Amino acid sequence: MSAEDKRNKFLGVFPALVDELKSILSGYGMTEDALKWYEDSLNYNTPGGKLNRGLSVVDTYAILKGKKSYADLSDEEYFKLAILGWCIELLQAYFLVADDMMDKSITRRGQPCWYRVPEVGEIAINDAFMLEGAIYCLLKKHFRSESYYVDLLELFHDVTFQTELGQLLDLITAPEDRVDLDKFSLERHSFIVRFKTAYYSFYLPVALAMYAAGINSEHDLQQAQAVLIPLGEYFQIQDDFLDCFGKPEDIGKIGTDIQDNKCSWVINTALKLCSADQRKVLDENYGRKDAESEARCKHVFHDLKIDSLYLEYEEKTAHDLRNLIQNTDESRGFKAQVLTAFLEKVYKRKK
Repeated sequence: MSAEDKRNKFLGVFPALVDELKSILSGYGMTEDALKWYEDSLNYNTPGGKLNRGLSVVDTYAILKGKKSYADLSDEEYFKLAILGWCIELLQAYFLVADDMMDKSITRRGQPCWYRVPEVGEIAINDAFMLEGAIYCLLKKHFRSESYYVDLLELFHDVTFQTELGQLLDLITAPEDRVDLDKFSLERHSFIVRFKTAYYSFYLPVALAMYAAGINSEHDLQQAQAVLIPLGEYFQIQDDFLDCFGKPEDIGKIGTDIQDNKCSWVINTALKLCSADQRKVLDENYGRKDAESEARCKHVFHDLKIDSLYLEYEEKTAHDLRNLIQNTDESRGFKAQVLTAFLEKVYKRKK
């Protein structure tokens, strides 16, 4: 099955979940206009992204169960896995609706951010809560009788809180309207990206699939986490690098990290290596909303050969991760192939 077919099959499940969620509201006696509002919020905010996190639940389960294709999954198996995948996408939607308000963002996925849609405004705060609440409604309806139901609940609660911890540190480290490079460090950047990105984007899809497949020993979960968390950090560092050094026609966007005062790997690496004069340039120009200041920062980054340092980092990280994967213990049912598949998607990506 092609990637596009997998995506379309996954998307085909979502309308039924929207109907289920609306029926829960109907059961509480919610009015028709409230039902329509919730439906619009679900459809506007949830299915518009790449869906990689949700699709990874199905892909991982198939590998763990030795399935050669989606066709080898029963309809019931696929539906339940797709629900877990959509729960991650609902979590992502919850984060993005809130994050866009905190960052005062303008667009998301090629359309206005939800809070900027006419008549929505600050109601989006409550809509974000309801996107998160949908996760637990779906888990209760479809997994309450499963032996791993509590594991799913705890996993979602833990990962949600971990992501919020990363968001907190990011917000107080690098607010757009107040630049203080003294707060930046590679150690702080590592904490932010591991907690804000790696847990929910890399570990969560695999852990969900593991529970569904009955592979739930602490040993195996730790094996997965030991590779997926640093892999998630590597993924975000790639993003940071591409934002500064990638070509817009290749990455599909114009990088804004410098002007937005992002606590990125690029600026933190530069701060560790720069001279006093270069530090002065960065202090005076980083986080400023103009092209000339951005160009001055990039000039420092090029002089410090940050692009070459990134390539060294990438090769070392990939080497270390391959060694970890090679030593995976498969005696309890976990498979190194799961981790290899994730690494192959990330290594040397250009967008």
